[in-house]
Amino acid sequence: MGGKNKQRTKGNVRPSSSGRAAELLARESGVVPGFVGFGISTSNDPGYVPAVHGAEEIDNLVDADFRLVLRKLSKRDAVTKLKAVQEFGAMCQERESETVKGVLPYWPRIYCRISVDHDRRVREATQQAFEQLILKVKRNLAPYLKSIMGHWLIAQCDTYPPAASAANVAFQAAFPLNKQPEALSFCKDEILSVLQDNLLKETPDTLSDPQSVPEEEREMKYLRLLTSSLLALKKLLTVLPQSDRDSLCDRLSKLIAQAKFWKYSKHKTPQIRGAFFEVVATLCEHMPDLIRAEAPRACCAVLLSIDDTDPVVLPPLWEAVLHVLASIPDCWTHVNARKGVLPKLWVLLRDGGKGLATALHPNMLPFISKLPEEVTQPKLDFYGTFFTSIIQGLSSERAVASPAEGAAIIFATVECLRFCMLQNTGEEEEQRRIRNMLISDQILPLIDGAMGSPGLQGGPLFPQVTEMLVSWEKRAGLAGESRPAEEEATFQRLLGDFWEGLGQLCVRYVDAEESEQLALEGIASLLQIMQNPESCSKKQAKKKKGKTVKISFSDLEGKEEGEEAQREAPVSHPLDGQENPSSPLKSSHLLELVCQLAELNMVYVNERNSERHIRFLSMLLGAFPSPQVFQVLLKEEPEANLLESELGPELAQNPAVHFLLQRVVVWLRQDSRKDTDFLVDMVFSVLQCCSTKAQRTLILNHLTLMDLKWSVILQIIQKACADAVCLDVCWSWMKGQVLGERLVQLAGDLCEVGLRGANVPSTASSPKHSHSWALISLVLSHQHDDDCLIGKVYVEKIIDQLHATLSEAKDISDAGNVEPLVSFISDVASTFFSSVKGCLLLASAEELLLTLFQLCAQDQSVTHLSDSLLLKLKQAFLAGVRSLVNHLGSSVTKGTFLHNAAVWVKTQVQASPLTVKSLQVLVQTVLSLVETLATGQQNGSCLLSQFICCLSPSEEEWSKLRKALPPQWVKCPLLTGRLRMTCDYPCRDTWKPKASLRLPAHLCVCALLGRVSFTAVPLDDQQEADSALLSELRHTAAEILYALQWCEEMEYSPSAVSEYHRMLQDWKLTETVRADGSMASGILKTLFSRSLEEGSLWSLTLACYVQTADLAASDIKGLYNNVESFFSLSEQSVGTVQALCPCLPAEDREAIVALSVAELLNWQEKEQDCIHSVGACLAVLHCCLKANTAVEEEILQAVMATMMEWRNSKEEWFLFNSDLAKPSVGELALCVEMMRVLCWLLDHSPTILHSAQWDFLLCSMLAWLETACDSSGAFWNPWVQLFVCQNCELIVRLSEFFAAPPAAVVDQLPPELCTEWQEFFVDGIHTMLLPLLIKVPVDFTEPDDPSFPMSVLRAVGEALTYIPVEQLTNNKLPARFVADQKSNLPDQLQTLLNTLSPLLLFKARPLQLTVYHILHKVMPLLPESDSESAHAKSEEDDGEEACLSPPAALMTILTATEELLENVLGGVQVGEFAVVQPLSVEHCCILGYLLAWKLILTFFKAAPSHLRVQYSLYLRKNRSLHKLLLHLFRLMPENPTIPVQGSESTGKEARTFFTESLSLSVSKTEGLQFEVPHLACSVYYTAVKDLPAMVRLWCNSQEKRVFSTVDKFTSKYVSSVLSAQEIASVQSSTQSFDSMTVKARSTTREVIATYSVDDIFIELVIQLPPNYPLGSVSVESGRRVGVAVQQWRNWMLQLSTYLTHQNGSIMEGLALWKNNVDKRFEGVEDCMICFSVIHGSNYSLPKKACRTCKKKFHSACLYKWFTSSNKSTCPLCRETFF
Repeated sequence: MGGKNKQRTKGNVRPSSSGRAAELLARESGVVPGFVGFGISTSNDPGYVPAVHGAEEIDNLVDADFRLVLRKLSKRDAVTKLKAVQEFGAMCQERESETVKGVLPYWPRIYCRISVDHDRRVREATQQAFEQLILKVKRNLAPYLKSIMGHWLIAQCDTYPPAASAANVAFQAAFPLNKQPEALSFCKDEILSVLQDNLLKETPDTLSDPQSVPEEEREMKYLRLLTSSLLALKKLLTVLPQSDRDSLCDRLSKLIAQAKFWKYSKHKTPQIRGAFFEVVATLCEHMPDLIRAEAPRACCAVLLSIDDTDPVVLPPLWEAVLHVLASIPDCWTHVNARKGVLPKLWVLLRDGGKGLATALHPNMLPFISKLPEEVTQPKLDFYGTFFTSIIQGLSSERAVASPAEGAAIIFATVECLRFCMLQNTGEEEEQRRIRNMLISDQILPLIDGAMGSPGLQGGPLFPQVTEMLVSWEKRAGLAGESRPAEEEATFQRLLGDFWEGLGQLCVRYVDAEESEQLALEGIASLLQIMQNPESCSKKQAKKKKGKTVKISFSDLEGKEEGEEAQREAPVSHPLDGQENPSSPLKSSHLLELVCQLAELNMVYVNERNSERHIRFLSMLLGAFPSPQVFQVLLKEEPEANLLESELGPELAQNPAVHFLLQRVVVWLRQDSRKDTDFLVDMVFSVLQCCSTKAQRTLILNHLTLMDLKWSVILQIIQKACADAVCLDVCWSWMKGQVLGERLVQLAGDLCEVGLRGANVPSTASSPKHSHSWALISLVLSHQHDDDCLIGKVYVEKIIDQLHATLSEAKDISDAGNVEPLVSFISDVASTFFSSVKGCLLLASAEELLLTLFQLCAQDQSVTHLSDSLLLKLKQAFLAGVRSLVNHLGSSVTKGTFLHNAAVWVKTQVQASPLTVKSLQVLVQTVLSLVETLATGQQNGSCLLSQFICCLSPSEEEWSKLRKALPPQWVKCPLLTGRLRMTCDYPCRDTWKPKASLRLPAHLCVCALLGRVSFTAVPLDDQQEADSALLSELRHTAAEILYALQWCEEMEYSPSAVSEYHRMLQDWKLTETVRADGSMASGILKTLFSRSLEEGSLWSLTLACYVQTADLAASDIKGLYNNVESFFSLSEQSVGTVQALCPCLPAEDREAIVALSVAELLNWQEKEQDCIHSVGACLAVLHCCLKANTAVEEEILQAVMATMMEWRNSKEEWFLFNSDLAKPSVGELALCVEMMRVLCWLLDHSPTILHSAQWDFLLCSMLAWLETACDSSGAFWNPWVQLFVCQNCELIVRLSEFFAAPPAAVVDQLPPELCTEWQEFFVDGIHTMLLPLLIKVPVDFTEPDDPSFPMSVLRAVGEALTYIPVEQLTNNKLPARFVADQKSNLPDQLQTLLNTLSPLLLFKARPLQLTVYHILHKVMPLLPESDSESAHAKSEEDDGEEACLSPPAALMTILTATEELLENVLGGVQVGEFAVVQPLSVEHCCILGYLLAWKLILTFFKAAPSHLRVQYSLYLRKNRSLHKLLLHLFRLMPENPTIPVQGSESTGKEARTFFTESLSLSVSKTEGLQFEVPHLACSVYYTAVKDLPAMVRLWCNSQEKRVFSTVDKFTSKYVSSVLSAQEIASVQSSTQSFDSMTVKARSTTREVIATYSVDDIFIELVIQLPPNYPLGSVSVESGRRVGVAVQQWRNWMLQLSTYLTHQNGSIMEGLALWKNNVDKRFEGVEDCMICFSVIHGSNYSLPKKACRTCKKKFHSACLYKWFTSSNKSTCPLCRETFF
């Protein structure tokens, strides 16, 4: 309501609702209270709904809910009323009828008000609710009808159609159709009263309250009510019986006597004018006497409004015009026709009805037929003006744009012309002149105008003219009907005049050298329609029938039934009989005109060779294929003797045949002619002049043997196929021998040209052959009644030829371009397979199908076929398979298509290596074949089983395929401890896989069989499959798992393997074979048996399957009888035990431990070389220990004692001081197993180790390390790598153990053990490890080489993270120095930096991170070496600010990488995220660059403040930090949020790379894609934290876009974290100041510093900005005591300057400021340039004094003063400064 948008009172969250208030009152008191003016009247008039407490008997009939709803209906708000009406309707539908009846007394008044509501939704809902009320109360509504009927009738004429429709539905629900007049008759007086009041008395202000309703709304309601009232009056007069209309005559006469009523004809609203004219028309129709009484007003109101062109008004206006003319005989006495009516009409007609021709022009004929002679005199002028105006309307813009408008004008024009002709058939001079005028000045110019207008040519003009001529011929007696002689003579003269004029018109267009093609087409179209009116389009006929008014000249022109029947008869085709169909025009004028035009046309054809005239001739002959016309076309008599021998005597005398051979064939042979379609039409015109089919076949055979273009034959056959009659004419010719042999010859020529043109693409694809190919395709593909167009013998010959050609083309496809030929053959094959039944019964058809299959199954790189051509081949192949399915038996026999296809596919995948794409193509083709087989036949499953068996390799073939797999897979599981293998691969080249895009054959076979088998036999159907197929499926599933495991162990490298794995995932093959289906147990048994037999990769496959498949313990237990079956241990059984160990029951694991330990302890009883047996026992023992098997300490001690015994008796087993390139794999494996057992003992049972065992452990570890360091050249060997990695693992475990020994173990350790570790073993370990780290990249320079020992670097790096700093500072590395390198570092530290820093850029991530961790330990020690140098330089300060370089070795790394990074990231805009591929060259470069910067920032943070100034100045001068920050904003993600699992993210703040610490683990292998972004964020955070001033300076110097990006990113992700850390550091700071206290407020990001000395008290508030540190820190004043205002401001400015320009924390800035203030109090004077004691950036004191005024200045301030002012004078005294 009105106050909806106002501010509500606090706490009032719901808008006001009077309805809800009334509801509340009723609920609380039980009754609805009465209000003043409601229900307190004592009269019987119910007025409004009375309140319940009125105590009147009638009031109790109103239900309380109804009363509430009726009250809502009185509201002004439209939404409230709408809801109330809908609620009322629902209540009427739901409540009992007795309850609803209580509402009836109050409904009429409410209905009368809301049925004319302004809101149309309310009006519609009101009628719908009224319908529900009617359905409920039925006859009980009768007493209230009179008070309601007037508004009900008005509602039925509502201008909103849904509301009017709803009111009509309600009316029909109340009264059946036959009772409706009675109902209106019963209430007629009341209805008329309401309508009279609305039309004569009501105004906008009386209908609505001017105080509350806007003027626009009042006006709209009034206009709508006027319109509805007028329409209701019309409806009332239409429905009422005549007797009731007569009874209302007096009242209606009073109504129409009112001047206000007639003023509605000029109302500004079109709807009101339209409704008014409808009322006038209705009055004229039903009560003409009333209108005649008001004739002057009626005639003026209607006839003078004839130019009203509003679309709403015009139709009812003209209805009223025609009714007025018919009802008021003397109507023209009341208006001046020549001045007031006709001029308006002429203007309207000339303008084409102003877009309303479809409504206006159908009224023209009735209009002029009603005009009296006094209006039309003189008739000649009247008709001339009328037709000139109406024809001129055709040129109007709307008539030209709209075909419907133009057609309406044409129909009206011709109808009126015919009417005028019939009116003026006498012999009087005037009538003769009128007829001549109509023909010469109207009809013929109209036809002439149509010749240049495509719209008029395609419209109804020509058919209408033809119909007019047919009518005239009937009246002229030419149709065999007798007519009066005078009439016949008149119409014969008319026809003569017309044809004479038309002939002259046509000759004028034809007899012109540059005749317009459009005009010639128009003439041909006109003549054709005159010959055959039904040739015009059916669409036009429908328009004519549906949109125009049919005028019947009943009294003047008799339309015979026969004529109508003739016009509606179906069209007879010209070729149905021997003679042409007779034209509806019976006179000879038409044929004479055609012959005249044909003869004239031939003059231009013969003399000028006019193309336009040839086309015109073709159209003429198509409409008039008669011998007379052909005779005219021939110059001389035909020479019959020349053709009689070939065509027979009858055809030799036929002029049409002579014209064909003399003229048409010559034109067809012209090489320059491209368009021959119209010439082919001439051929069919000639055929129409032949009497028999034999003659037509003879002519066509004659044409076939002529040297015509194949495109002509193609067009003849196409036209025959397009029309059944033409097909019948040509059928004998097409099935005959002449055409068949010619087509076979053509196919051979085409194939020969295609193959010959393989080396000349332009020849093969020449347009010259395109029509020939289309012809062959057409005759093979098109069928009529399941029969080929040509003989089947010729079809077979063509197919044989095409197959032979395709086979030959397949072999030479790589030598040239045979694509056009293959495309043609594929199209032909596709249509042949699809259309010819039983085609695959031919042997050549199966061979063709196999060839298509082979082409589809090969990659395009082999076949060189385009995508579109390949698609065609696939469609042809599938069409053939679908046809083949219907003729297959139940078995795949040798030599059939399926067997041959399976053998070829098997050869493809096993013999020739395939790329992933080639494999996909092959698999997809085989799959489409299988799917077609499965869906196409009942015995398809049997065929599928046999087909899959034909595809599957034998066991021997499988074994060969597995052995052919590259062996590099061993490396990954060996180094991760998942595989124990002792086979030898001594050659280094073995570990270098050849980079190839081809896949091993085993992978190809697995993919093919898996995709085909599991698609053909889904998991759900496996139980129904036969045993042979099920066994094959299990075998295939096991091989697929083996192939997948190989891919995984190869780490999906090279790229072809990765792509292959993705392909299997896309096919969901990996999920299918691992699903818990019916085959799961069978697959498990197969894998177990293979693992026990062959071991190696089968064991890994078994382990993976056991982990991923959902298997029960009983399934595992069922694989073996008892654990003794695994013994004696072999390599295969060890792999199997390792695979099953995590799933074995505890008792079985304990039994395995007991058996293996027993064998171990009895090692001496074994054969002499028992190293393999001992290693296997240790391996099995370690597996069980890792699986948390309970083992007694005595057993572990016994194992330890056995190994110590080997140390004494079998020392060669330990390989101490050996060259690791020489021992066997078994010997290396034994050492590895011993290391693993020692690692486990150290982690889980260190208490069993006593002094001797510790000595054995530590000495063995050191000796093994020494052996490894001496054998670095053999690190390419995976078993040597494993040896080194396991040794380093043992070192890491020892380092961790001694770094923090478990509390329970410390007391049990030998007393000197920790000391020996620290003093001897640590030094020995790292003295060997550090050089080893440096030696590996020297021995192996190519990190991308597969033999590169990356795992060794990873293991050594892990061990070196525990190297002590003292050992780094006192390292024994060979000295390495760089010439001209400025450094203050000790030699050992400089050597360390020079040696390790270049390795930051080595393309091996573990090495880069190891170097970083080592250098990070020494970075805080380096600034000490620069302190003395910096102090000495400051003593010699010459004015310019001094700068120091960070460590030169690191700066060299930055310089080397900056250019590389610019090349890599230069194309990325600042703020965009550059994705870096992990472990790529770019990743290595960026990682080294960022690690170097992280080291420099660590170095910077450790430096004292005075050195930081010099370092930062150096960084600013060489723009290193500038480049860094630009690169960082390309490497940091736009949204640095760490991706988390869904469950982790709920209820927590977003974790970003700034809130989480960075893990730079050497051994990290997952999540490397986030490493560079996280590292970039870490470097940026450190930079803004430790170099805030420099970052702020850089940011402010950037362009607007970069600044905005940096500021937005920093504010959103960095500032909050950094501010919180700064505040926390202040709060947790242990630094104390004399006379100054510092406090922090975290919530407001404020730091408060209070300084007090003697009587002085200063409080400063430091506020951190939201974009800290990019924004300046603000310093605000707190309390101050005893300080002058100027001094106070200076100190605030100084603190702000320090915090802005110093690269450090807030605490460091405060300390600097306090130092400045202290100096001030100590008597040191301020520098008079910066007004500070301590310089803001280099923290120096004023030392340079002026000799004149003795004032001291900072050196940097003076330098800046001199350079900026270009003067060397003192800033104070202006004397020259010396």
